[in-house]
Amino acid sequence: MHTQAETTPARESLLLNIGLNIVAPTLILTKLSGDAALGTTGALLAALAFPLGYGAWDFWRRRKYNLFSVLGLVSVLLTGGISLLQLPPHYLAVKEAAIPGLLGLAVLASLKTRWPLVRSLLFNDAVLHTGRIQSALEARGATGGFEQVMNRATWLLAASFFLSAVLNYALASTLVTATAGSLEYNEQLGRLTALSYPLIALPATAVMAGALFYLFRRITQLTGLAFEEIVRGNAANGGH
Repeated sequence: MHTQAETTPARESLLLNIGLNIVAPTLILTKLSGDAALGTTGALLAALAFPLGYGAWDFWRRRKYNLFSVLGLVSVLLTGGISLLQLPPHYLAVKEAAIPGLLGLAVLASLKTRWPLVRSLLFNDAVLHTGRIQSALEARGATGGFEQVMNRATWLLAASFFLSAVLNYALASTLVTATAGSLEYNEQLGRLTALSYPLIALPATAVMAGALFYLFRRITQLTGLAFEEIVRGNAANGGH
């Protein structure tokens, strides 16, 4: 019989994530891009190696990946390609906006499929007692109302990605104006990396948190269950 410690994947470290995906690349690009250090190309490759290496290591350690992790790695590779090919900085701004924008469109398009993305991102067994919720909905005849709630939550989730796309494009267009391959370009890319978290990730996360709060509130109203009864890992539930 396996214990919970043996079957539960290791948790991702938020500090390590920020350190290797944001802090280290920023410092390398802004401080080590000069000819006396790594040079522009060397610093760029070193900076990109941190998020790529972290993504590979985290997958090996947890044997788990998700759509966001894959898109993050794709984004890093595209940044490297745009920079090494010395494409105009406008391409970088388009790339920064395209990934969250496409993800938002995918969330909306998934409404027409049997597997809406909102279910895997917000309404899933890792966060909620979905079986308990479904049983309560069926017992109260509220499954139709719940589908409407999921549709609204889908639009809110998509809105968080569209907001991220707009902010990404605006920030990249404003900060990165130099020619790729230059010292100034690397420094601007470093500032973009540093500012992307507080200026883009936090507002988009706030919208996503709003979608999650709306979903939790409506679930408790439709099912008659308490918040502690629908959320996994709560001490009041005894961890069941």
